[in-house]
Amino acid sequence: MSRVRGNDYRMLEPPEVYQPTLRVSVVVPAYGGQDKLDLVLAALARQTYPAGLIEVIVVDNGSSSPLRLPEERPEGTRLIVCPEPGRAAARNAGLAAATGDVIHWLDSDVLLTPGSIEAHMRWHHAAPYLAVTSYIRFTESPVPAELPDDLEKAFEPAEPHAWIVDLIERTNGLTDNTQRPFSLHVGGATSVNARLVAAAGTMDDDLILGQDTEMGYRLYQAGAVFVPEPRARAYHLGPTMRMRDQRPIDRVSYAFVADRIPAYRWLRSHPSRQWKVPYVAVVVDGTAGYEQVRATVDALLAGTMLDLSIVVVGPWDSLERERRAPLKDPALDLVLVHGHYLHEGRVRLADSGEVDPAVPYVLRLPPGWVPGEDSLARLLDLARGEGLGLVNVLLRESPDGVVAARLERASAFGRARIVVRPGEDLDDAVDDVSGVSWVEGETYGFATEAAELLGRRSAYRARLKAEAEAVRLAKEAERLRAQVTKWRDEAGRWRKSAVELRRDVSTLRRQLAAANRAQQSMRVLLATTVKRALGKRLRG
Repeated sequence: MSRVRGNDYRMLEPPEVYQPTLRVSVVVPAYGGQDKLDLVLAALARQTYPAGLIEVIVVDNGSSSPLRLPEERPEGTRLIVCPEPGRAAARNAGLAAATGDVIHWLDSDVLLTPGSIEAHMRWHHAAPYLAVTSYIRFTESPVPAELPDDLEKAFEPAEPHAWIVDLIERTNGLTDNTQRPFSLHVGGATSVNARLVAAAGTMDDDLILGQDTEMGYRLYQAGAVFVPEPRARAYHLGPTMRMRDQRPIDRVSYAFVADRIPAYRWLRSHPSRQWKVPYVAVVVDGTAGYEQVRATVDALLAGTMLDLSIVVVGPWDSLERERRAPLKDPALDLVLVHGHYLHEGRVRLADSGEVDPAVPYVLRLPPGWVPGEDSLARLLDLARGEGLGLVNVLLRESPDGVVAARLERASAFGRARIVVRPGEDLDDAVDDVSGVSWVEGETYGFATEAAELLGRRSAYRARLKAEAEAVRLAKEAERLRAQVTKWRDEAGRWRKSAVELRRDVSTLRRQLAAANRAQQSMRVLLATTVKRALGKRLRG
């Protein structure tokens, strides 16, 4: 089976011509809108994919006037009723009735071009872990009475699904190492392998909005590769609700999906609160002794990575409270661990190391090994930055063997379980689809001795203090630079004023000299005039 690394589906190269064998179930939830539904089913009846391999399940989601099936529709079309309101409930009802190898979500106001399903299915014949999305365009043309023979000619120009197009262009068709390819999963026209849907689970009907994205995230966790298919074209009759009211929709959606999609880190800006799905779960064996377990768990709780839960594994249901001789209880250490963490919100006492598959990362850490404050955060940075599916942390190596911790990325292991060969080590499959790395535990701050831990923590605090002081000094230097710049500006203004003043003084001096010359001339003229007048009188 082909092994896609990350989301770079280009290596699959599905053939242009293939022998179709997979059945597809098209699930169409509908609430009213009979005129649009008639066109949707007519478009499905004209698909080039073999009609015998297509079933269509229309889900009437409580329409005030019951829906009916039109004459032009695929042969394998069924109409079922889901009285529970909500698109998620309707899709889940259709999913429960579906029998195909591939589930194709389709809105009841989206028309597929004739080759759309065939374009989807060529990918599904290439690999069993794909989610394929059509290029949807939005038209505000009046709803036609009959389905046009040429949809593109009838509805173009139409508005593209702008944010999907932008996402695809920014990530080279989602083939770059993008952290959130699941954002492509939209229910308007997306197809998913049915086994992948079974692994991810049904749509979350507790959500008001954002169900498509949340399910896309769980599909990603189960190992999905997301493929945008430009030849699968579809036309939405009218603008989407998001296009009309994006901001209020985002406001409602983000309030709920923040709890369920840890990859949306910007929605988790609160420094210390807990979430329904944590970013990382740490699994610790709770049977290794009270002191060892406590050292490990308390260090994790004191770390800089707060978006976590700690799963302490042990036979907790078997504990009996010994009232007469507690110090002689053979299960005393288990009792102490149980009592110490029973009411800690970020610690879960469990009978197995199984973790919610929606959690992106799982660290499996031997008890007694104590991480530093930033050990877990640094490991996560390494795994994210290099797109690794597994980071092995070498803690100790001796003739007796190797002691190691493991940071596992759930989505990589989900993909690996699909493609692993019989007898093959699962880690080897993870290496193929995402990458595996080994690091030294000491380099990442893991220790066993309390004194060493205290010393490292003191050094860590000193480093934090030094970094804080450096930040303070940098801010002070910036303030001083700003003050110097201000003074320079003021000095420049003063110099300019001085130049202008000197120029004004020079002008005044010139004017005063001119006035003096004029006054002297007037004096000479007056003296001459007086002399002439006196001369005339004397002569007369």
